[in-house]
Amino acid sequence: MSGVETSALATDSTADVLIPAAPPSSAGQPASVASGPNVGALLWQITKFLGSLLGSFVLILVIWWLFLLAFPDIGPIIGRTPVQVFQYLFTEPGAADARSEILDNLTITLTDAAIGFVVGMAAAVLVAALFVVSRPAAQTFMPIAMLLRSVPLVAMTPLITLVVGRGVGVVAVMGGIVVFFPALVMIMTGLANAPTQITDVIAVYGGGRWTALRRSAIPSAVPSLFGAAKISVPGALVGATVAEWLGTNRGLGATLQQALPAAAYNELWASVLVITVASIVLYAIVGVVESLVLAQMGMQQN
Repeated sequence: MSGVETSALATDSTADVLIPAAPPSSAGQPASVASGPNVGALLWQITKFLGSLLGSFVLILVIWWLFLLAFPDIGPIIGRTPVQVFQYLFTEPGAADARSEILDNLTITLTDAAIGFVVGMAAAVLVAALFVVSRPAAQTFMPIAMLLRSVPLVAMTPLITLVVGRGVGVVAVMGGIVVFFPALVMIMTGLANAPTQITDVIAVYGGGRWTALRRSAIPSAVPSLFGAAKISVPGALVGATVAEWLGTNRGLGATLQQALPAAAYNELWASVLVITVASIVLYAIVGVVESLVLAQMGMQQN
């Protein structure tokens, strides 16, 4: 037997050892189908998540009630219990008009919050990607970003209003500021913790930093992206409310501003409750989407 034939046989036997045959899937199904997400475990995880949020809401109502009991001077003129708010919205004679007005203002606030959320998250993703790819940029601008974050939003509102006006611009800027900074830190952490093995393989095959970011860092940072979104959803509502209070004079933020001097305490407490419920519902939606996406990607949720 020639040396060439011996070498070919050795190569074939080595390939058989290094590349074993794919194991058969259960029930004769393809491996990709058999290894899909466990639906029962996923539903249980979502149920636990929603149950914890419901428990948190009940705890908020209990704290609200205990607060009014601990400080009787606040009520009954100013303070309203959850039962009184429920009666104001559903059982009193003018409940339909009050509910319609608050829901109309809630629609405006949710729209403003969506604008701030999209602007802030998009800016956070772009800046985090730039900072991860370019360390000098991160070292130069990250301290400036943290310095700006330390300035109270209320103090910046007159300047922001002067620059962008009292329309959609102030909503986008103020909501984006509230969302941007915490999302930036979380997304940067997720991008920086990409698996080094995959990054090294990409570098060996000639891929640059942007290729490693696209192929390795971004997929591995999906849990951090959802974590940033869950934190940013309530922040976007807060930013929208502040922008409406101090800038646009519409929505639930304006309702809170106008209800206090007008002694419209039923409307005031109902608006606070509606904002709280909206924050919890939006947080729950993002959490459920996170569970579904991570299960589909085969990632374990913390």
